[in-house]
Amino acid sequence: MHAFLETDRLVLRPFTADDADRLFALDNDPDVMRFINGGRPTSHEVIVERTLPRLLHDFPCFGTRGYWAAQEKGTGVFLGWFEFRPLEDDNPAVAELGYRLNKAAWGRGHATEGSRALIDKGFTELAVERVTANTMAVNRASRRVMEKSGLSFLRHFTGDWPEAIPGSEHGEVEYELTRAEWERRR
Repeated sequence: MHAFLETDRLVLRPFTADDADRLFALDNDPDVMRFINGGRPTSHEVIVERTLPRLLHDFPCFGTRGYWAAQEKGTGVFLGWFEFRPLEDDNPAVAELGYRLNKAAWGRGHATEGSRALIDKGFTELAVERVTANTMAVNRASRRVMEKSGLSFLRHFTGDWPEAIPGSEHGEVEYELTRAEWERRR
């Protein structure tokens, strides 16, 4: 399958319908989903009817998708996914960065490696002017990945959670990296 992006240790490729079982396993690990939905299970039906269509969506201004299956380069083992998508379908200026990796990939630098590569591609090939990312304020691991990827703290805010989950009472945080700041650091 065609790779969107490769790093030293990762291959980021487009999702296919064949990824449904991998996504089901990922989204049914309570530790992986702790800061997403409080660790509640996701049905296979939701994966097929809601999650996969979102991950298969093409963004016209990028001329490609915005979600990528992450595989370990040497083994092809599915590690999870990365998000790098424009906030507006027809405007590449602001891209949102995100990641969801299985526990076997945690603490190994995969999230930072993939994030940095996507940021570089966004600024060099996709006409991105600003990268943004957010997480729950209490999600220290994700915040650390954002910082190691070059993003800086922008603001603390309180989101509208349909159902409160542990930690949501502390709000959310947004990080960002502008093209100008990225260029200064190069």
